[in-house]
Amino acid sequence: MTDGQKALVAVKEELALAQQKFPPMRSFHEGYAILQEEVDELWTEVKASKPDSDTARMRAEAIQVAAMALRFVIDLT
Repeated sequence: MTDGQKALVAVKEELALAQQKFPPMRSFHEGYAILQEEVDELWTEVKASKPDSDTARMRAEAIQVAAMALRFVIDLT
């Protein structure tokens, strides 16, 4: 499995988890707010990183951003 395929599987799993835990996004504004929160969490991890940092936390946040972007597409468009 390629790195891209592994990343897509991770996003799919995160999306499924979010769909189980939370109701659908109800509006474009709510969807945007959720995406912004996830991007802010990614930005926090990026700012805290050092040149030799473990990237696992940044990867996890980026996966959440991607999953919520897909959720926006699925729930609202």
